[in-house]
Amino acid sequence: MEKIIGNPVNGLIIRLVLAGVLLYAGAVKIFEPHAARDAILAYRIFPPSFAPVLGYALPTLEIGLGMLLLLGLFVRFAGLATALLMFGFVIGIASVWLRGYSIDCGCFGGGGDISPQGRASRYTLEIVRDGIFALMGLWLYKWPNTPLALERI
Repeated sequence: MEKIIGNPVNGLIIRLVLAGVLLYAGAVKIFEPHAARDAILAYRIFPPSFAPVLGYALPTLEIGLGMLLLLGLFVRFAGLATALLMFGFVIGIASVWLRGYSIDCGCFGGGGDISPQGRASRYTLEIVRDGIFALMGLWLYKWPNTPLALERI
């Protein structure tokens, strides 16, 4: 069963999907750092003074991880870092939901406070989506050897 689950072709697909998601999310945010800052402020987790720095750091991290995954370099590290990042997003989304806030997650640009309409279904989908991405990152941590990678393990 492990040979089927840990098949390197599956790893290539997972690696490229995660790379695409991270590169897109980072690129959208890096060109609108004020929107990323507003999204971070909407979570009300970090002090407001952290938001400008995180508004640049988060998309830079996403683009960096996306490039590593796209090229197949440091796949084990990039997979684990992606999983931790996604689990952090899950915690952030769950925290605003539990605290009763209505925000756009800002995952792919935008962000900030929005109307509470459809909050439960939106947050559920975002948590499930990011949870799946986190599991994909853990998959790459366990089976980092994939085709078309610059690094051979």
